[in-house]
Amino acid sequence: MNRSFFAGVGCSLASLVGLVMFVALFGDNVRRLFGASADALAGAPAPQASKSLRPFGGQNSEFDEVQAVLAPPPVMAEAEMAFGGVEGGPGFANEPRSARAVVVKDDARKGGGGAEADATPSRAWFPETFLFEPLVVTDASGAATVPVRVPDRLTQWRVLALAHSRSGAQSGAVTSFTGTLPTYVDPVLPAFLRAGDAVRMPVQVMNTTDAAVEAPLKVEVPGALVEGGSRTVRVPARGSVVEYVTVRVATPGQVAVRTTLGATDAVVRDFPVWSTGRPVVETRGGTLAAPRSLSLTGAVDAQPGSERVRVRVFPGGLGVLRSELLNAIAREDASGVGYSLLLTGRAPELLTALGEARSAEALKALSTPGQRLTAPVPPEPGEVDVESVRAGLMRATQRALRWSRASDVATAALLAEGALAHPDNPVLARLGERLAAQVAAAQLPDGTCQGGNGWTLQRLLVATADCTRAVNAAAVTPEGKRRAAFFTARASGALERNRAHVKDGYTAAALLASGAVTGSLRDSLREQVRDAVQRRDEGAAFLPVEAGVVDAAGGTPTEAEATALAVLALEGDAKAPVADLGAALLASYEPVTGWGNGRANRLALQAVVSLFREPLPAQVRVVLERDGQVITEGTFDAKALREVLSLEAAAPGSGGAHTWTVRAEPAVPGLGFALALSAAVPWTRQAQAGLELSVQVPSDAKVGQPSEVTLQASTPSGLPLVIRHGLPAGVQVDTASLEALVREGKVASWQSEDGAVTLRLHPRGPGEPFQARFRVIPTLAGTLQGGASSLMTLSRPDLVSYVPPATWAVR
Repeated sequence: MNRSFFAGVGCSLASLVGLVMFVALFGDNVRRLFGASADALAGAPAPQASKSLRPFGGQNSEFDEVQAVLAPPPVMAEAEMAFGGVEGGPGFANEPRSARAVVVKDDARKGGGGAEADATPSRAWFPETFLFEPLVVTDASGAATVPVRVPDRLTQWRVLALAHSRSGAQSGAVTSFTGTLPTYVDPVLPAFLRAGDAVRMPVQVMNTTDAAVEAPLKVEVPGALVEGGSRTVRVPARGSVVEYVTVRVATPGQVAVRTTLGATDAVVRDFPVWSTGRPVVETRGGTLAAPRSLSLTGAVDAQPGSERVRVRVFPGGLGVLRSELLNAIAREDASGVGYSLLLTGRAPELLTALGEARSAEALKALSTPGQRLTAPVPPEPGEVDVESVRAGLMRATQRALRWSRASDVATAALLAEGALAHPDNPVLARLGERLAAQVAAAQLPDGTCQGGNGWTLQRLLVATADCTRAVNAAAVTPEGKRRAAFFTARASGALERNRAHVKDGYTAAALLASGAVTGSLRDSLREQVRDAVQRRDEGAAFLPVEAGVVDAAGGTPTEAEATALAVLALEGDAKAPVADLGAALLASYEPVTGWGNGRANRLALQAVVSLFREPLPAQVRVVLERDGQVITEGTFDAKALREVLSLEAAAPGSGGAHTWTVRAEPAVPGLGFALALSAAVPWTRQAQAGLELSVQVPSDAKVGQPSEVTLQASTPSGLPLVIRHGLPAGVQVDTASLEALVREGKVASWQSEDGAVTLRLHPRGPGEPFQARFRVIPTLAGTLQGGASSLMTLSRPDLVSYVPPATWAVR
């Protein structure tokens, strides 16, 4: 890295006092992400070429240490930083750089003789963007040091620095540093293989020196058979050669390929080997308040190497709250925006109740628009990132204002409670009051709310419950209290009159959770919800959604939403299995998506926080056993950011009935778990309900030359259908031939991915067959296993016609 970058930063930022700086080191993909701003800062035109991101595995490789010293004039500054690389650049330099701002540690990366040459360090970490620092604060002299580890990718790295002062002044600069190995090796790996594949794998050897190089080349793949893996290669000066080795894989799993070029370079990359069989999965869930013993019956005809077990451990109330504060800010639909507002508004209260007072105090500063912390305090491990929540609240407020410009009653009911959770924010408080008044004004003379043509009584009652919650949320002023009392009294009368028409547990739970029912009506509805609750084999309880039941928006509620409503409806009921209901909620939680839509997340989070308020121990050991033998174990760290522990292991010999035990040491009621036992069994051809599919694949395919695949199907009339055809590794679809099928009306749409192409078909007339041809282009030579193909109807996804996989011979 040269001095001009820091000189440019210093000159550009000389007048910025109270600086906020964003610094990025990135590649072509990230450069396009920043767009014209990054190009303008770099003084370069926008790049024309594109390259897709592809992650590679590998850890514990040798790293160069780089310290980027940001040294603008003596001002107090904050900075954001990210790093990324440009594929195809010259790559790492092996010598320490002399620039004042960079210190590179030479970890014996140089090639050559000597004792160190016998143990060639491996390159195994290949991200294209490897550091993003959203907040770097300079010291009193205006300097900040950010230590980073540079990946093993041979490339050119760009550093982008963007800065702004607290008063809003902005500036920035871009620079790059490059380097290369004298000679290096680059194996071209497939995105995947299937068990039984034999593939000719290309290995490119590059020579950047002015003299020809002759060196031994070695390719090793533990767990696979390699033919021609050891040889001597000669590479001309400033040139390259491509060698081929044959790799045969027998069992599924992750395969690591180690490629060594003498003592100069060694690369370790990996790819997955997929099973060729039909996947079957057994799942269980529960809480870890005590050791849980479960009986699972594995597939007795599982293919060798395909049996695996995974257990995921989910956090209690505090962990879920932290995770949701991190993720809820990205939601844009009305229910998601309402949930984001409600979550950020209630977060201080909830965090205080869960024992995280430091974050709660910081979040209270978000109540007033424009207010921010005078000195941003980096969160401790596991604590809430207040600055991220602040940014999310601003976006959610803007989206709420947009949604409420011409809102209907349903949208107003979704947003009102969230807006009213910010009483100290005059913008949101006024918005919530207006929305609550709109909902209250929509109440009909009979006490119900909303309704319309085609509405069922069940949907009307659920919508009335939603309206009641929204109006009651505004009962903080004398006018709001009067309005809420009047609305609730009329709604309660409507629910009392229609009690006989409440036939399902979901609707009964929704009415109870609204707060509009009391006395004997409440007792009657609680009994109905208790009777509707069902249990799984391991003891976790859930509330099913009966056929035809809808939510206030007319959609089918999720099981998670129904279960959350059951927890809220039965809270305080000594006869209700609320802890087991909470276990089902914890086990169904996903860190990114939560429990689904905004409505489900709002209800489920409220239920989980209510049930699991106790803080977690600092560390919990989680052990998974089969028939008393430990299969895998791990430590759940209560301070981990996402608070989810995932343990996965091979589980050969799991066919038939076995007893699985999951235990936590110490036992923790607030930890939920989900156990999944998976395997692959041989495919069998089958046809169901008039569905029959046949596939003809090329008998003699060649690398780089188009081949033709033919699909034929016999289908019932009047039903939209989906065909999914499994492709071998390295076989790409010819998009022009698929687009032609769409233009001809044979296919409604198509979608391709690694290893498969999916076709959606229009409904067909009586006796009308389906036949279509499309082209594919192989890119790998060898004997390759295709995936199974399937034909299914959209209305009945449980009815599927399968065609077993075929073997492709590609020359």
